[in-house]
Amino acid sequence: MTSPKFGPVGSPPALPSGGVAPLSPAFATDDLVFLSGQLPFKSDGTLDTGSIESQTQQCLDNIEAILKSNGLSRTDIVKATVWLTDVSDFAGFNSVYAAFFGDTFPARSTVRSDLMLPGARVEIEVIVSKRNIA
Repeated sequence: MTSPKFGPVGSPPALPSGGVAPLSPAFATDDLVFLSGQLPFKSDGTLDTGSIESQTQQCLDNIEAILKSNGLSRTDIVKATVWLTDVSDFAGFNSVYAAFFGDTFPARSTVRSDLMLPGARVEIEVIVSKRNIA
């Protein structure tokens, strides 16, 4: 991994207002990388306001992009925390999440909560182990 052994990874994301979000996309320690919660933002910066399945896939794609840019993969994820805005979205979320991870799942917590961004139905953050990095 080209990032420092301890410190922020990546640049803070730009906000629609032109400002900068007061967070790092990820923070690395010697052994772990902590990704900030990922919302369903598409590559053009707009929010996916579609189905829970579409939003979940977008969050997971965003996570995978950050991981790949740092020499990591989904198989390095050891813990996920998920926030859903509606309990009835759990089954749709879970089907996309299960397909993403295949047969090996990280530890996970899933809670129902309001989110700070109107229109977002899911937010996912992960903790990643750098054990496979040379």
